[in-house]
Amino acid sequence: MAHVNVELKARDPDPESTAARCLALGAVEAGELRQTDNYFMARRGRLKLRDQGSAGAELVAYSRPDDAEPTESAYVLAPVSAPAELAEALDTALGTAVVVSKRRRLFLWEGVRIHLDEVDELGSFVEFEAVLPDAGDLDTARAKVARLRSELGISDDALVGAGYADLLLDGPQALLRAADGAMRNAYAPYSNFPVGAAVRGASGAIYAGANVENVAYPQGQCAEASALGALVAAGETAITAVAVVAERLEICPPCGGCRQRLKEFGDPSTPVYLGRPGSEPQTMTLAQLLPGAFDREALA
Repeated sequence: MAHVNVELKARDPDPESTAARCLALGAVEAGELRQTDNYFMARRGRLKLRDQGSAGAELVAYSRPDDAEPTESAYVLAPVSAPAELAEALDTALGTAVVVSKRRRLFLWEGVRIHLDEVDELGSFVEFEAVLPDAGDLDTARAKVARLRSELGISDDALVGAGYADLLLDGPQALLRAADGAMRNAYAPYSNFPVGAAVRGASGAIYAGANVENVAYPQGQCAEASALGALVAAGETAITAVAVVAERLEICPPCGGCRQRLKEFGDPSTPVYLGRPGSEPQTMTLAQLLPGAFDREALA
């Protein structure tokens, strides 16, 4: 059964002061948790296995847009009795994207979970999760998050739109690895020119595809088109980044047709990473790749 909450995350320069303010508001301290989240390469949305040691483990599938402002998150929880074995199985089947380890100090206030997090390699954060219906309806939950933000003195420049996994992931490298993996499965018996492409959707999920050739050459499909097809099949319609990898070229820019395909789902500032995993990619924007792009305004 899907759950919904309203979330807000920010960097926290003074966790002890934040904790004192939480208590002054009447929040109840509910203990400290040590959490390890294994994020897997999900086909749709995001998928993580959370291991909390003696406090139990759960598999969490969720969808949440990256936004610094309060954001709705829909998620499904499944209790797990054998987290190590499940992690191995999911890694074998899907691949692990990143592992997030943190110490979480938990406070509860009017149906809102307040997390004071110390995240390995990232530092200190405060996070609000207003869980519906415990925190009321959607408008009430948003109002409670806004009040907490005000009471705890969270400034605009402290807000964080991305999740911990995204902050830890090297965005270009994660996409390049996904594109490289797809390239190795390319069907290119006629050109012998395997290509892989990966796009990141607005949900944060990565979708990859390879070129698929046909003996009737016009029936072939570029890697970028395959990746975009996977994105659309998963229910997404926007991309935030692209990577392209080719077996026989260090730098393989998209063909003209694929530049137009990518433009359909991205915006002029969307980055396109060209290169190989482990190396510094050449980075361009869609505007640089396709100046004067044909867009829907031309149809008006």
